[in-house]
This record gives sequence, structure tokens and C-alpha cells, in this order.
Amino acid sequence: MYTLKTILLLQTILLTYGKDYCIIGAGPSGLQMGYFLERAGRDYIIYERDPSPGWFYKVYPRHRTLISLNKRHTGKTNKEFNMRHDWNSLISDNDDLLMTKYSKEFFPPADTLVQYLDDYARVLKLKAQYNTNILNVTYSNEDKAYTLTDKKNKAYNCKVLIVSTGIWVENYPKEVPGIELTTGYPEMSVDKDDYDGKSVLIIGRGNSGFETAQHLLGYTSITHMISRSRLKFSWETHYVGDVRAVNDGPIDTYQLKSMDGQNEIDLRQVSFNRSAADGKIYMTRHWGNENTDNSADRLGYDKVLRCTGFTFDTSIFDEPIKPARSEAASKFPEITHSYESTKSKHMFFTGVSTHSLDFRKSAGGFIHGYRYTTRTLHRYLEWRYEGVQWPATVVPAKDLLNFIIKRLNEASGIYQMFSALVDVMIIREDGNIEYLEEVGIGMLPKFKEHTGRNYNRVIVLNLEYGKNFSGPGKDPFKEDRATGDAQEAHASNFLHPVLYYYKGEIPKFPEALKLPRPNRLHHMVEDFLTEWVTPYTHIMPLRWFLENVFEDDLRNFYAESCFEFAMTGMEAPLQCREEYLNGGSILSRQAQVVS
Repeated sequence: MYTLKTILLLQTILLTYGKDYCIIGAGPSGLQMGYFLERAGRDYIIYERDPSPGWFYKVYPRHRTLISLNKRHTGKTNKEFNMRHDWNSLISDNDDLLMTKYSKEFFPPADTLVQYLDDYARVLKLKAQYNTNILNVTYSNEDKAYTLTDKKNKAYNCKVLIVSTGIWVENYPKEVPGIELTTGYPEMSVDKDDYDGKSVLIIGRGNSGFETAQHLLGYTSITHMISRSRLKFSWETHYVGDVRAVNDGPIDTYQLKSMDGQNEIDLRQVSFNRSAADGKIYMTRHWGNENTDNSADRLGYDKVLRCTGFTFDTSIFDEPIKPARSEAASKFPEITHSYESTKSKHMFFTGVSTHSLDFRKSAGGFIHGYRYTTRTLHRYLEWRYEGVQWPATVVPAKDLLNFIIKRLNEASGIYQMFSALVDVMIIREDGNIEYLEEVGIGMLPKFKEHTGRNYNRVIVLNLEYGKNFSGPGKDPFKEDRATGDAQEAHASNFLHPVLYYYKGEIPKFPEALKLPRPNRLHHMVEDFLTEWVTPYTHIMPLRWFLENVFEDDLRNFYAESCFEFAMTGMEAPLQCREEYLNGGSILSRQAQVVS
């Protein structure tokens, strides 16, 4: 019988010896990847610096209310559809592990998410080693392995490294003169009484800035907010990372002239100093008409708060493998379309740090988006390291229409990660379709490399907004904002399906996340209910598109009609050829039950 001390020693030796896959971070994306590796039976471990999962959400948001939707009622029982409106849950095969079972609040408390993540890891028996703070990561070309060293100087080895640490280091220009007089989002007080009757300047007008300003409404005497660019509202841009309406109270108090204010000022072109006369902090501009006596920033402030967001921490990586900064947004690491570091092979990223691929476009920086990109990465890892092809459903051509309609009206991955994840339909020589779900759009140019599958002809299903509908300053409530006419489907503004048909290899992309011109293109008209099910407006035009692709009649017929085709020498439609003329059973008119 082994003693507890011996068992713990053996576990430490096994963990130190090495794993195939190491995950750094037991936040949502780290747990999500752990789930997929666990279900695939892979050799993996999650290293987490805290005693339990979800460290980030134990601290942030500071005011402890999430702005991710927790819609418990959709009128439907389909789990996949309901995930479209559940922005906090992770993917699993356990129907009890849903945030909608944990909170009735539409915007749930952050502490509830922490409890959910803890339960997720425990119930699904994910292999995690807590209280393990990884401080250094190196790579050996000789051993073809990563070595991770923790705070206690213990070393752990793995073949494939998955970085799921998110972005959590405060992102602000430290060189601004007087910046030490300001207080950062991570350490600011959340006690409203500390701001009672005070004048406050908030640097940063993203969601953390507005969350803070909203929290202080009714307590401060004046709240001013600044950022270097104009405000971006999510209802204008259709980007969930822009300012959300739930915290837009400071917009009311600004536009209705209740002493609060909004301004465009570049933090890198100002300085701060504390007045000896009144003890207040003053901001001085170093460009433009800073000397005018009616300058908007002539007021002194009792407190100046920084709400400038976060950046990725590269400090743990050895210099030769330190991730580069993304050109799309420098706060993210630079990665390929397969979520791999551009600086070091076999190092992959999940979660917020992959958002450079769809920044300001889709939902890849948020749980309801990266739970799907994590699954996409896992499917790629399965092919690259385990030889398991991307999973595909084989669909007969005659059934493809119904299969597409089902996906469009249920699938959550391509719905949340619109224009970033796509469904791919490979048209085989035998007339059947290999249907691949949630392929990264950037993986298409090197399709076989990423999926293990070839194609000669392919249909790509994407969900898109109208070209000129979204953006700062756009009017999303204009009278002609939507159309219901199938003949005007290409002019749809709201999210709607677009199908691209390519004969041969997909051409080079003209720009990121933008598919090149196909051989055939079909827009399905937007729908107020986002239900693409109507027979004439949605289904019939889609059938015509597919008939043009297959050069065949895809209608369904009764047995009598198939018999008539056969007896008159007319070319029988696909359904008749594959079912009736092959001895299959087709419903007759007489057999149809009429109620």
C-alpha cells in the first residue's frame, strides 16, 4: 500500500517527465481545450498558477457584473441553437454545465462564472495542476520539446505547448509625464464612497471605462472620459467588444448636459501634474490650442483613473521563442491562421490572445466566440499530431438542402464567429458531400494541410453582415436598414448566410477574412427572426443555387411522378434516380395522410 506522500511523489515525477500537450492557464479557453483533449483521450495537463480555475474572473471585471448575455429562454429546446444566446457557457456533453443553470440574471455576476468554471473542471475531471505558476518557457531543438519552469523551480516538459493565459497585463503608455499620479483599473477602489462628491477623469472609453463611469453615476460631481479616437458603439459596429448599451449611462449625462463629458484626447500627447494650490490633478495638452482660456481640459480632477485595457504578457518566454506582436493589434501575439506562433513551431494559443485573427470583426476575444475557435484548433491538432482527419458528415446531394437549412437555423459556431469560421462542403465524385463544420476561414488556402482532406469542387457557407452597414457613426436604425425581398438578398445588411461555390482551388484571399470571388455566389436574404426557413423566400432560391452547382434537379417527387419519368423516357430527377429507380421507397400521393 502506497502512502499519500509516495503517491504525490509519483504524480510529480510523471508530470515532470513530460506530456504530449501542456496548457498554461485554467481560464475558460484552457479548460475548453482540456475538455477536447480529455474526450479525445490525449496525454495532457493544464498548469494554473491559482488554487482553482478562472483567476482572471476572480478579479475582473472590477465591478463584478459581466456584460455577456445569459439568455435562459429562447422558446426552443435545441441545445446548439440556445448556445447562440448563452455567451458564458463552455462546450461539453453535460447539459447541467450551462451558465443558464447557474444564474437567472441576464448579465450574471462574475463570481457565478468563477463557480461555474470550477464545477466545469471538477465534474468533467479535467487534468489540471493548480498552484503552478509558470515563469519561464524554453524550447530545445535537440529534444524537440518545451520546458516550462515554475516559481518553485520545478521543470515540466511537453511536445506541444498551448498558451491559454489570455491578456491580463495593464496596457498604458508609461512614458507619459505625470502618469504616476493616475490610478490603474487593476488597483482602483470600487467603493463608491471614495468618489463621493469628487471630480473624476477616466482615461479610456472602452467597456472597462464605461463600466467604471456607470458605477460612479450619482456619486461623482463630474465625470469626464477621454480616448484618442471617437466612441465606437457595438450597436453601430456589430462588434461585441465595442461599448455596450448596458453601461451607456454616461452618454446620457453627456448629451443631456448633466455636467459629465466625453472628449477625444491622445494620452501620449498630454502630461499630468498636481497643483500645489488646490491639490488637484491637471492635464496639459502639448498640441493644438492648449493655451486657450476655455479649453475643455482646464478643470482639475480629484482622481484620474486609467481604463486602457490589457495586453499579452510575453515575459515568461525565452527570447528566441518570444511571440511577436500582431500587426492587427499589438496587444495580441502574432499567430498563423492555425493559431500557431509565428516565432516558434508547436506553440499554439487559445482564447482572447487569438483575437488578432478577427479583431474588431467577430467574437473571437470572448467566451461565446473562442469556445468554438478552441474546438477548431483542437481539430487541427488532431490531424497534425494524431493523424485524425477533420470530422465530416457524408451527406447525399439530394439531402444537402435540408442539411444546410438545419445548420443555418441551429449552428452556434458559425453564427457567433461569423466571417471567421465557415462550413465547408466538399463535392465528391460519387455525388455525395463531405460536410466539415467550423473551419477557420484563413485555413481554406491550405485546406489539406489543415484538415487532411482534398477537394476539386467545394461550397463554403459563411455568415456575413452587409458591406457598408457596420461602423462608427453608421446609422443602424435607418428606415431602409433591412430587406425581406429574396431578389434583393445581396443588399441584406443584417447577419445572413452567403454561399460560395468554387471549381478547383480557392483563389488567394484579397484581404483578411474576405473570401475571393467564387464561380457562383448566393446570398440568402436576412430575416427578422434569424430563421431561414420560409419556403419561397429562403428555401427555393437556395435550391436553385444548388441545382446550378450540381446541374441536376433537386426537387422531391412522389412515386407516381418518378414512375411517369421512367415510362416516358424523360430524364429522372436525382431523388427518383437514387431512390425509386434503385428500388427504394418513396411516398405516393395516395399514401399521404391529409388532415
